[in-house]
Amino acid sequence: MTLYVPAHFRIDDEATLHAFIERNAFATLVSCGPGGMHVSHIPFVVERDARGLRLLGHVARANAHWQALEGATQVTAIFQGPHAYVSPTWYANHPSVPTWNYAVVHAHGKASLMDEAGLHELLLRLSSTYEAPNPKPWKMSELPADYVATMLGSIVGFEIAVERLEGKFKLSQNRPAEVPRVIAALEARGESGLARLMREHPPAGKG
Repeated sequence: MTLYVPAHFRIDDEATLHAFIERNAFATLVSCGPGGMHVSHIPFVVERDARGLRLLGHVARANAHWQALEGATQVTAIFQGPHAYVSPTWYANHPSVPTWNYAVVHAHGKASLMDEAGLHELLLRLSSTYEAPNPKPWKMSELPADYVATMLGSIVGFEIAVERLEGKFKLSQNRPAEVPRVIAALEARGESGLARLMREHPPAGKG
C-alpha cells in the first residue's frame, strides 16, 4: 500500500510524525491478507521505546478483523488530522480551482495479538488518557472484578510494530503566495486547527 505524496507535501521528520499520531490517535485500521481486506476504526495508544514505534489497540471479539491481523500481508493505520475545503475565491492569483487541505500519516507494520494482562493494561491507559480532562474522571479500577473479566472476554487487544511511516501534509505549499490568504479564510470559518497546522508547516520556499 503506497500513498501518493508530491515532494512539497511530504513530511519525513519522525518527531513531527509521532507527535501528529499522538494528537490524532483515533485511526482507520486497514489490513489485507488471505481472508481479504478488513477495516476498523479505533483509538490507539502510542508507544515509543528501544524497540521503536508501536501502536496498541483493541477491537470487539465479534469483529473478525482480529482473526485476520496476525496473518495479514499488509497492516496500515491511517491517522487523519484537520481538513477543510479551500475555495479559489480566497486566492489573489487566477485562474485557479478548488482544492482540499488536509494532513494524514500512514503507519505500516506487522500486528500481533495481546494476552489478557496486556489488554487489561491497555484499557487502563486508554481510559485514564481520555478521562483525564474530566472534573471527576471515571476509573476502570473501581469496576467489579467479574464485570471487568466479562468485558475483557468480549474484546481482543493487539499491537502493531511500525516499520514505515508516510506523512502527507497538503497545506497549500504548492501555492506559497496564497498561504496567508487561505489561513485567514480558514480562521474566519472556524477552521483554526487547520490554520494553525498551516502556520506550523509553511512552504519551503517562495514563488
